[in-house]
Amino acid sequence: MKYRQLGNTNIRVSTITFGAWAIGGWMWGGTERKDALEAILASYDYGVTSIDTAPIYGQGLSEEIVGEALRTLPRDKVQILTKFGMRWNETKGQLAFSSADNSGRPIDIYKYAGKESIIKECEDSLRRLGTDYIDLYQIHWPDSTTPVAETMEALVQLLRQGKIRAAGVSNYSADLMAEAEKTINLASNQVPYSMVERSIEKELVPYCLKHNKAIIAYSPMQRGLLTGKIRPDHVFAPGDHRPGTVFYQPENIRRIDNFLDRLQPLAHSRNAVISQLVLRWTVEQPGITIALAGARNKQQAIQNAKAAYLALTPEDIKYIDGELRSLKLVGEEAAAY
Repeated sequence: MKYRQLGNTNIRVSTITFGAWAIGGWMWGGTERKDALEAILASYDYGVTSIDTAPIYGQGLSEEIVGEALRTLPRDKVQILTKFGMRWNETKGQLAFSSADNSGRPIDIYKYAGKESIIKECEDSLRRLGTDYIDLYQIHWPDSTTPVAETMEALVQLLRQGKIRAAGVSNYSADLMAEAEKTINLASNQVPYSMVERSIEKELVPYCLKHNKAIIAYSPMQRGLLTGKIRPDHVFAPGDHRPGTVFYQPENIRRIDNFLDRLQPLAHSRNAVISQLVLRWTVEQPGITIALAGARNKQQAIQNAKAAYLALTPEDIKYIDGELRSLKLVGEEAAAY
């Protein structure tokens, strides 16, 4: 496994980081707790020391499962990345969207990052995780109803109290990062990035490179689509959010599968599978510090972790980039939550 510095902090994180959204079950058609726990522990055995989660993932379930894993793992050798600001149990702030929890009950999700709310959310996360500090605490989505300075002042307070080691943002533009930096020194920005979703390269990547901010790439496998295992006639479980995104429209699935088929000889020559090639390409891109890779069982977790051991030459990267330039998708860019 390779490890990298998280921005200008002294925190080192694994280039392949365990993404814990899917294990919360919410918007992924449910979860198997035993399988999820085994996935986290297997990841650690292969060098994945960093875990990214959030309260909204299963309305606390993902954090609880991560906390259960932490009871087995050495806390000082694991980096816990979690978030705040997506409330299902509060009606303040900006209504983001309506959904249903894992039991099928309707819930409304609000973006809210008021100071007192953040302090409470942090305490709740610490309790679910079973720890007394969080390595990286990130606002999940911008909250247009709360001044950026107020949100960042809460993080400054948590830093001083030792409840968090570093502060980050998620889904922030370069301008919003600059606004936040008037109050606090940010470590990172977590944003969507994959072979087929590269919009951050225009403004955000140059900003983060200039100011030494880490970029945490989420959905690097486009929520499973870049594994090559999804076909246009794929049947999704009830509650799975993916069929509603533009990337998962049948025509785009077909085009992406054709693109991945062209990469198969390269993957085969490296004794790798497509998903490992995709993950390795992602963390080799300028400005990308780590890639989040979700796994719902032990086998997926080990496969993801091994991507860090895959060697790609400059010629390999050039070949992949050339194939990417010929890939054209239909429709607008998908929204990510």
